[in-house]
Amino acid sequence: MADDPELEQQEQDLYEHHRFEVDRGQEPMRLDQYLQMRLQGISRNRVQMAVEAECVRVNEQKTKCSYKVKPLDVITILLPEPLHEFELAPENIPLDIVYEDDDVAVVDKPAGLVVHPGVGNYTGTLLNGLVYRYPTPYLVHRIDKDTSGLLLVAKNEESQTKLARQFFYHTIERVYNALVWGDFEADDGTVDANLARSPHDRRIMAVCDSDHGKNAITHWHVLERFGYVTLIECRLETGRTHQIRAHMRYLGHPLFSDASYGGNAILKGVTFSKYKQFVSNCFDILPRQALHARVLGFEHPQSGKHLHFESPLPPDFSMCLDKWRSYASNRTM
Repeated sequence: MADDPELEQQEQDLYEHHRFEVDRGQEPMRLDQYLQMRLQGISRNRVQMAVEAECVRVNEQKTKCSYKVKPLDVITILLPEPLHEFELAPENIPLDIVYEDDDVAVVDKPAGLVVHPGVGNYTGTLLNGLVYRYPTPYLVHRIDKDTSGLLLVAKNEESQTKLARQFFYHTIERVYNALVWGDFEADDGTVDANLARSPHDRRIMAVCDSDHGKNAITHWHVLERFGYVTLIECRLETGRTHQIRAHMRYLGHPLFSDASYGGNAILKGVTFSKYKQFVSNCFDILPRQALHARVLGFEHPQSGKHLHFESPLPPDFSMCLDKWRSYASNRTM
């Protein structure tokens, strides 16, 4: 089965994370000079911005560019990805910009819009639309094509570096609303399970043992119960590809209308033809996974002020919820 170009692109990390030990014979050298020498192809300015943003540590301690490295120092460095790996065509794509200043922009992305160009998909993306508006937009994170909601964009490399640090250390606030199949016994829970590509279908992610994949943590909370489906809130501690979708399937609660993870079939409910038609109508209203990035909170990379944004549920999600509310209400009458 062919790989999904969008998944291939999303799996490329937005950050380079290096960790190494200085050689025993290393002569004293300024940290920024040493890193430029050690990490071939990187500019000294990029290294200096990473140090100033506290993305570089020596022996687990914050440091300065003037620090003189010595043998056996352990250095860790986090670098955001370069601006673009290929020429991007600016496109006048309508975008809902809910906030912007000289350093950042917050976009409310509609479902169906790909965030980043990938193999066979180099135009019509959100990044093409951002290049049309801003000289140098930098992605800090991504959300799936058919997931709606808030996305954070940096307008310069310094802001990208500082925001990348917040994402890497999980200090960004991200809350999603999801409609899932089935009911939960508890009102709250946490999934702490590594994710990797599924060995059975390379287009999706799956939970794997602790020795493989990448650590992924999702906290969930029940918002509304409809009997056969449940509206939940998910707070991400990590941001892996398809994290909520894969974790909910692992719990036995695939997202409603999620074709990739088995949620586009009737998984709960009765066998009556009227109920089957009702669910089919819901699928028609919401022909994508029921997932919306509702809340985004972060520290402004320059002012340090905490910014908080909320996005209302889009019409397709809201209409589907209204139908389930009505159905659940009539069942209990």
